[in-house]
Amino acid sequence: MTFVEQIDKQKLPRHVAIIMDGNGRWANKHGKNRVYGHKQGAKTVKEIVKISGEIGLEYLTLYAFSMENWNRPKMEVDALMALLVSSINSETKELVKNNVKLLSIGNHDILPKNVRKKLYDAIDATSKNTGLKLVLSLSYSAKWEILEAVKKISKQVIEGKLDIDEINENVFDENLSTKGIPHPELMIRTSGEYRISNFLLWQLAYAEFYFTPKLWPEFTKEDFLEAIIDFQRRERRFGKTSEQVKQKS
Repeated sequence: MTFVEQIDKQKLPRHVAIIMDGNGRWANKHGKNRVYGHKQGAKTVKEIVKISGEIGLEYLTLYAFSMENWNRPKMEVDALMALLVSSINSETKELVKNNVKLLSIGNHDILPKNVRKKLYDAIDATSKNTGLKLVLSLSYSAKWEILEAVKKISKQVIEGKLDIDEINENVFDENLSTKGIPHPELMIRTSGEYRISNFLLWQLAYAEFYFTPKLWPEFTKEDFLEAIIDFQRRERRFGKTSEQVKQKS
């Protein structure tokens, strides 16, 4: 039985988030520079997006570039931005063809203007698509996002548009950059690291975590499907007992 055949389409996570880690280490392992690793990683992205659409996944969020990544050597950052532009250029038609809707979260104000324009053009070109929602996390920081939400909510309170006692989880969700996007149910991280690196701190509160030692360029669609199968085997209790969950089902 193939991995696809083992997937229960009725129990798919609505939203899978991935920390794509290990491009640089993969390049070093193969005697190449880090930029080469990022280019290989882009090929993995294409494969994972394709299989996500094929199995009927609703949302896929990819941690493409963090706020902390701006601290990397300028040559690498410039190369990553150039790769991002070329990837958007080459893949937009494919996204439209495959009915993929592109979204993005993060502090886009500090992205180079050409990157921002290409990103927004691709988002506009795919805006009417109704299949997989692909969320690119670019220049993103969960701490930044939470602070921005606090500022927005504080402003609403000061302006008398919101009473302080009305602030709850739903209000907070509505002021995050992921507004309207369901929280991830499964978070995958490659490269053998066991941390979430300032990624969707609020949204991952009840996500299932899946860690793999494979470096991102080595990660295959079979690995992705295996992570989903592992998720489907888990019992999600949300604070309840196992007996309560079984009674409900």
